[in-house]
Amino acid sequence: MPFLFLMANDRFVFVRQTGWLSTEALGNFIAIAQCVPGAIGVNIAVQAGFQYAGIAGGVIAPLGLVSPAIIVITLLSQAMRSLKDNRIAASVFSGLRPAAAGLLSAAGFGVWKLALYDADGTAWFEIVRWRESLVVIALFLLLIRFGWHPVIYIALGAIAGIVLGL
Repeated sequence: MPFLFLMANDRFVFVRQTGWLSTEALGNFIAIAQCVPGAIGVNIAVQAGFQYAGIAGGVIAPLGLVSPAIIVITLLSQAMRSLKDNRIAASVFSGLRPAAAGLLSAAGFGVWKLALYDADGTAWFEIVRWRESLVVIALFLLLIRFGWHPVIYIALGAIAGIVLGL
């Protein structure tokens, strides 16, 4: 759903080009979608489908969104089964593991930088968002010590953010 967040002239590009939703309606959809479990794109599809076609639209819209991925994944899994004993395919996938680890590491570093780095800081101690960093460290230590369900850490992070005004 990254296309939803492209901004042009203070309006969502998707909204302006299609006219399907008002900017306010899309903002409300995003706010609601973030508050309920599940993927944001699927949640927005449910809301938009329901708004325009009732219950049938609320069912068909998310199916239209996820069906291509389900079909592709199903076909790929069938192809992968036929390659499971192939030594060349096993070597290729073994070679892809470091690339996947690198991509995931880069994404994690990007999120880390976005959350904990302050580009406006001039001195070394001003470029770190210290309150946010302390929350991350505390949650990490709790994770190592207790190993609770991830939802608990998300809730604790949200509570810390509210209390600290982050």
